[in-house]
Order: sequence, then structure tokens, then C-alpha cells
Amino acid sequence: MAIDYDRIAPPTRRDTLQELRLPIDALRWTPAWFTLPRGRAAVRRTVVLLPGFGAGPRSLVALRRYLASRGHAAVDWGLGRNTGRVPQLRAALHERVAALVRETGEPVVLVGWSLGGYIARELAREYPDLVRRIITLGSPVVGGPRYTATARWYESQGFDLDQMEGAVRDRYAKPLQTPVVAVYSKRDGIVAWQACIDRWSPNVRNIEVDESHIGMGFAPDVLRIVAEEVERD
Repeated sequence: MAIDYDRIAPPTRRDTLQELRLPIDALRWTPAWFTLPRGRAAVRRTVVLLPGFGAGPRSLVALRRYLASRGHAAVDWGLGRNTGRVPQLRAALHERVAALVRETGEPVVLVGWSLGGYIARELAREYPDLVRRIITLGSPVVGGPRYTATARWYESQGFDLDQMEGAVRDRYAKPLQTPVVAVYSKRDGIVAWQACIDRWSPNVRNIEVDESHIGMGFAPDVLRIVAEEVERD
């Protein structure tokens, strides 16, 4: 997929308003709930769930419950609401994940929604031995917040978007060693879908879904994808 990263634009206000279609999407999902795989997975994994900017563990309750029903140890990241302070959150998450790895004796799977997915990637970039796989849902992997609906908030807090974009780009000099599955949607009204595509890192698979940004944490098709990737060898 050829993407001109110089032409990416953040979602428009109209795009963001499309996120209000969530109740309509929920009705569309009804038949799909009955076809989700049930029962216990052959191998139990420890999965850490990372919420998006401004959200907390409750935003991922549907995903946590479904993974638990498959027999996985699905836990929240233990850091409360995602404040958007990436370096501090990444450092705190390292302690949480390292403790889980010591406890279980195995690397964990990280599932991050939006900014949570970016934080998951950057933790794995620094500590690849702790992470088995990364699954991102509508996560900006280029540009920092520049190509998201949160850009104005970051600017209002005094952040330099050019500097943040450069810092994100510079981190690609250290390649990701951990397998990544990036779920994205062209209906995303919060993050420009082009910014969710990583064309530089090795071992990345991009999967397109037809969901809103908010819907990714609840849509049966996304839950199915996440479970399949968690259970992949």
C-alpha cells in the first residue's frame, strides 16, 4: 500500500461527528455477536489492555470480558486514565509488564487502543523480550498527535507538534522486533487512517475494518481479530 505521508490530514469536524453513529453500528453488530468463537483457547495468554487518550480501563471492558471468556488472563494496564503523557506512562507500564513477566515466566501480549497502541509499540521497542505480540486499534504510528483529533489539545498544552512528529520519526531508527498487527478503519473520525499504517517496521500486518474509532473496542469483528492474534503462535 503506497501512502504519501506528506499528504495526511487530521480528521475533519465532519469526520469526527461520524463517531456519533455508534448506536447505529451497535444494531448492525447484533447478528455478529452470535457468531463469535466461544469456548476456551488451546493456549492461555497474559494480555495487557491499554486505553486510548483520555480513557480508562472501563473503555476496554468488552474486549477484556471476551478474552477472559476464551481463557486468557486479560488485565488492564494499571495506570488509570490515559493522560497522554507518553514518556511517563511508558516508564510506569514497563514496571507493570516486567512484574507480569516475572510472575508468569512468559512475555505478554499488548493490545492498545489509539494512543494506547502507540505506547505499547514504544514499550516493545525498548524491551522486546517482555512482549510476545502487539495489537493496535486505530493507533497513530506516524506524526504523533498531528494527524488526530487531539492535535489542538496538545497545542493548547504547549506541546510542539513539529517536535513531537520528529521524535516519533526518529524512534524508527531502532526497529521493532516484536510482531505487530495494526487494525485501522477508513471510517475513523479520531485518527487519520493513513497515520495508522506502518510501512517501515518489519513484521507488521495491517488489517482494515469498517468501524468507527470508538467502535473498535466493541465491534465483534475487531474482538474476533484480537482473539485470533492473541492466540496465534
